[in-house]
Amino acid sequence: MSDIFVHPSAHVDPRARIGAGTRVWINVQVRENADIGADCILSKDVYIDCNVTVGDRCKVQNSVSVYQGVSIGNDVFVGPNVAFTNDRVPRAFNSEWKITPTRIMDGASIGANATIVCGVTIGEYAMVAAGSVVTKDVPPYTLVMGNPARSKALIDREGNKVQDLGNA
Repeated sequence: MSDIFVHPSAHVDPRARIGAGTRVWINVQVRENADIGADCILSKDVYIDCNVTVGDRCKVQNSVSVYQGVSIGNDVFVGPNVAFTNDRVPRAFNSEWKITPTRIMDGASIGANATIVCGVTIGEYAMVAAGSVVTKDVPPYTLVMGNPARSKALIDREGNKVQDLGNA
């Protein structure tokens, strides 16, 4: 694990797996049974809940909390202050509490301050614009924006617009 960097202020549970070349920065917490891939960056104040999976070469920016039930594929960008939820009926006390899974597929990009409501899938190489609220699945290679997020364009792997979808 000598090629893994963990800042002294970070807390990584010994039951978590951290892939080679990953960097864990200031005030990060990685919980038990989290699985973080190789060559990732977990930036300042990131929280990774138990049983979360983060693929290889992902970048999770400052102040993101990734809660149980979220799985992140390879080569995913998660911008600062992105909010993931994991409960469709949040209550302080709920004896029937269930985690609702959320999947972020390979190559997806989520802009700063976006909210991802649990139970959705963000498709391969899709892009969620900053500040958007995602309440339903995002198709692969699609740019979504707004509240609620709506499809605006088809994009390529690099995020370049290839077809305008108008006011969809």
